Amino acid sequence: MTRKTLLAGLAMTTTLFTAPAFAQECPVKVGVLHSLSGSMAISETTLKDVMLMLVDEQNTKGGVLGCEIEAVVVDPASDWPLFAEKARELLTVNEVDVIFGSWTSVSRKSALPVLEELNGLMFYPVQYEGEESSRNVFYTGAAPNQQAIPAVDYFLEELGVESFALLGTDYVYPRTTNNILDSYLKSKGIADKDIFVNYTPFGHSDWATIVSDVVALGASGKQVGVISTINGDANVGFYKELAAQGVDAADIPVVAFSVGEEELSGLDTAPLVGHLAAWNYFQSADTPENEAFIAAWHDFIGDTNRVTNDPMEAHYIGFNMWVNAVEAAGTTDVDAVRAAMWGQEFPNLTGGMAVMNANHHLSKPVLIGEIRDDGQFDIISQTTEVPGDAWTDHLPESAPLKSDWKDLGCGMFNTETDTCVQMTSNY
Repeated sequence: MTRKTLLAGLAMTTTLFTAPAFAQECPVKVGVLHSLSGSMAISETTLKDVMLMLVDEQNTKGGVLGCEIEAVVVDPASDWPLFAEKARELLTVNEVDVIFGSWTSVSRKSALPVLEELNGLMFYPVQYEGEESSRNVFYTGAAPNQQAIPAVDYFLEELGVESFALLGTDYVYPRTTNNILDSYLKSKGIADKDIFVNYTPFGHSDWATIVSDVVALGASGKQVGVISTINGDANVGFYKELAAQGVDAADIPVVAFSVGEEELSGLDTAPLVGHLAAWNYFQSADTPENEAFIAAWHDFIGDTNRVTNDPMEAHYIGFNMWVNAVEAAGTTDVDAVRAAMWGQEFPNLTGGMAVMNANHHLSKPVLIGEIRDDGQFDIISQTTEVPGDAWTDHLPESAPLKSDWKDLGCGMFNTETDTCVQMTSNY
């Protein structure tokens, strides 16, 4: 146990005094665990930058608990085992009070055992497959019911898609998400022969055969749609190949779950116009909160061409909720901050209010955006706030499960047996 943790714990548990026996040790340290090199740097570098902005902004307001906040940045370099090593380094060597980081689910799952062993706290800002709820993670990105399921519904109800190509990078997030979607599509009457699933490695570049297979899916005359869980710089080759084969959104619409403004900023977007993405935020949201956020971002980064995106908003919400929880708890102690997080509310950038639920997932709106030629999105669909589900209703093994860390003290509670199940690495 570090001196900082010990003092914070004593401050929380002492009830004989009106003030903590020891003052908060300064500075308060925030770990930033994002890839700045490798295949995921295209997406994660901006998240490091926005964390530095948020820390800087909070320090101009006086920091937290009277302390300056210090950002400790490490680079796990898109190397999944290195996320565990860097998380351990942040918690034991740098003695950070909280970590904001990871993008891919495999990187999060690499860090998870370290977080639970050392009772560290991490805020994870990216859409993911669900099927997890750790007491040491707050999931500020979208669960499947806040992105994947609504996107499929849009394809079914608005675009009349009858055949689905589920294309993903080969790791846990696309595979689990597509298992959920496969079950969901069949429950909606889509036949097995009308569901094409394909996985490719990180950095995959030769898309000719796969795109041809997708085009062939529509040979019978049915409307084809692509659900894309392709991650990182592999998206560049995928969209280029669509254009090379003359496929546009009017022929075969693509809805992507990992392509946002940052990824589009590095592409020739002309062939992508009309394709879609599903997120909880787009830079084009017309609200005073978003206008202020964009202005602050451009001022901090010194470049008005730098875009904002959904995971940046997730860090914005998560960081501000963490600050408010620390102030409410009067300490950075993880157990006290966790308890103070449940029920936290903070305005999102699309005009509503984000709420942190007892399952460690946010309530957030679901947005569908259509790609414009300037790399931004026209918001064509937006819901009210949807509570994130840790466990999907669309897999039989998950349907009875619920997460409630506040009242049940359990992230994997079986409602049929009234027992708390130990979450394993299989989830």
